[in-house]
Amino acid sequence: MSEYGERTPVDVAVGVLVERDAEGREGRFLLTSRPAGKVYAGYWEFPGGKLEAGESVEQALRRELHEELGITIGEAHPWKIELMDYPHARVRLHFCKVYDWQGEFEMREQQAMAWQDLPVQVQPVLPGTIPVLQWFAAERNHSGVTHVG
Repeated sequence: MSEYGERTPVDVAVGVLVERDAEGREGRFLLTSRPAGKVYAGYWEFPGGKLEAGESVEQALRRELHEELGITIGEAHPWKIELMDYPHARVRLHFCKVYDWQGEFEMREQQAMAWQDLPVQVQPVLPGTIPVLQWFAAERNHSGVTHVG
């Protein structure tokens, strides 16, 4: 049981958009800010959103990234799943790496975007984003802090 009691988790598809170099090595990744009017407004996170009834993780991610950012993604590569307890909700985050997309980025919810590397410079970072930064650090043999603040 979480400190907030038993709650059914909300499934959320999360896109970890990653640039790759000519040799296929992973580079910078995209973070977006949470828009005004949403819980944790102004916090930085990986973009995505809730699964709708009958949607797969990839379908939800494709829909959400088009609605929020105006892009069409290629294949979503399932990566990791993390369960997070927030005061307002329990969420099951389905993280997918995305290496290919088309279209110009449009911040359709008046959010901000920033391409980042470790350590992440934008702040504050949403608590559900911190495990991802730690996974990147492990994969990339990065030692030290993963984000400022």
